[in-house]
Amino acid sequence: MTEAITRQIERFAPGFRDIVVSSSVATAAELEAYNANYVGGDFGSGAVTLRQMLARPVPSLQPWATPLKGVYLCSQSTPPGPGVHGMAGFHAAKLALKREFGMQVPALGAA
Repeated sequence: MTEAITRQIERFAPGFRDIVVSSSVATAAELEAYNANYVGGDFGSGAVTLRQMLARPVPSLQPWATPLKGVYLCSQSTPPGPGVHGMAGFHAAKLALKREFGMQVPALGAA
């Protein structure tokens, strides 16, 4: 599929192929062997259902917190859900700054 994906990107971004230094592929079994958390090759960390989006890893209004002081979760297994977007880390950092240092993080884009 690498070639098909490259062609599709190249279609909308001419020159893309010329700047790709390397690429790699892996089967689902290879992904699981690489990281045991990728069960069956699922790097999205589970079902993307309403329940999973709201209640993973535990039902909580602050799912980034753990029972351990100063320890927070910021993986794709925490809301807002799987994906490569960094929002789980943002929410975990925001909660940590509030709890550990009493700091309020201003809204993104605030002037």
